[in-house]
Amino acid sequence: MPSERNAAEWRKWTAIVPNLRRSNRARAQSPRVPWPGIVLAVIALVLIPGLAGTQALGAEGNSAAGASRMSAAQLLSTLASEPATPQQPAAADGSSTSAPLTLTLKDALERAEKYSPQFQAAVTATRMARASVTQARSTLLPSADYTTQELLTQGNGKVPTGRYVTNDGVHVYRSWGVFRQTFSADTFTLASYRAATAAQDIARAQQEIAQRGLKVAVTQAYYALVVAERGYGTAQQGLDQAHASLESSQELEKGGEVAHSDVITFQIQYNQQQQAFQEATMAMANARLALAVMLFPDFNQNFNVVDDLDTSPPLPTLEEAAKMAEAGNPEIRAAMAALRQSRYGVSQAKAAFLPTLSFDVDYGIEANAYALRSVASGFREAGPLPNLGFFMTATLNVPVWHWGANLSKLHQAQYQKQQAQVELSFAQRQVLKNLYSYYNEARTSRSELATLENSASLAAEGLRLNLLRYKSGEATVLDVLNAQNTLTLARNDFAAGLARYRVALANLQTLTGTF
Repeated sequence: MPSERNAAEWRKWTAIVPNLRRSNRARAQSPRVPWPGIVLAVIALVLIPGLAGTQALGAEGNSAAGASRMSAAQLLSTLASEPATPQQPAAADGSSTSAPLTLTLKDALERAEKYSPQFQAAVTATRMARASVTQARSTLLPSADYTTQELLTQGNGKVPTGRYVTNDGVHVYRSWGVFRQTFSADTFTLASYRAATAAQDIARAQQEIAQRGLKVAVTQAYYALVVAERGYGTAQQGLDQAHASLESSQELEKGGEVAHSDVITFQIQYNQQQQAFQEATMAMANARLALAVMLFPDFNQNFNVVDDLDTSPPLPTLEEAAKMAEAGNPEIRAAMAALRQSRYGVSQAKAAFLPTLSFDVDYGIEANAYALRSVASGFREAGPLPNLGFFMTATLNVPVWHWGANLSKLHQAQYQKQQAQVELSFAQRQVLKNLYSYYNEARTSRSELATLENSASLAAEGLRLNLLRYKSGEATVLDVLNAQNTLTLARNDFAAGLARYRVALANLQTLTGTF
């Protein structure tokens, strides 16, 4: 019948397919056959005899040349014996196949500073502020320039000065150095220069704020990966324990010591542990991705992190933390520098109401010939005259009427000063609030570590005792499952508590600096 014939064909293919798979795997694992070498050898077998005969007709008796030729058989053996170079498989996840890089938290912070766009933007702002200080200082000092000109005027055939009465001849040459200096109220108060230095202080403080904020972000991502790796290990241990419990219950069921319902319960527990293990694997991969984005420009995932959660750093007292925050808090420094900048802005606006005095000194030549001595076109009877000399221009500029523009600029500067005072006061209150908040978080998380560690140790001991009681028939399957779940939660909570303390310290150090 067709159904029996189809079943027979199916059984035949079912028996053949595993053999085909095994042969495919063996063929994939075997060295690659050097097909290009074999093809070249076959071509050599065809061509070399004819070439050898032709050469023998043209050069009989040249035994040295004949002895130096390689036979076709030798060429075939040489090409066939060349080992095939296996290709290195590429990593499927884009990571490098080299040895993984081991990173500490300090290494991670150094790498993050190189590749963080926010921190590099703060560094660039500091460099630009430093350049602005140089520019502001240059405006207070005299400047020097050099210029050379040639003035050609059309002649009129009557007078030597040409058709333009303002020129002194048909050919006029100017070559001189120009020295300029301007004196104003800003020159004596140094308001512009001091405002630029205040802006530089703001940029430096903002760079430090960005650096400390980056430290918090890297610390969170770093220890998130460490906690994920610990969670992965805990999930793997839980899976192994669930598998061992399932096998133990099956053996006890065969001896008639436990009911089949216990086996079902342990099977469900094993399935749940498999799911938890997969979730832990995914969480570890995601944590690695989040840290790799911050540390590597090429999105490298081939690295390991050092698990130093068990070595918790000490926590200073609140008084010590308050002193460090008062002495080295960048947010307060930035607010104070902004207030100084606004005060200098008011001084600059007031200086606009005062007169300015400028001097221009030119030293060089302006003559009808490009020489130190020449004959002036308008006074040829005087003979050669010296050309090298100087002239000075002094200008006094007194502001009289600008339709209220200078007064409006003064009002703007005063408004900025008032706003800077408000922001400084708020920054001081905000620092105090964050100091108490971050310190309370660090102190609480540190005080909980001993309790979390004790709970994890007790949970491990409780699981061991419940397994012994279950095998002796004194405990139920629910006691074992509860002990397993308690151990998993206790270990995960302990790892999370250690990471919480590290992140709390990083937040506190945004106010106090490293301690």
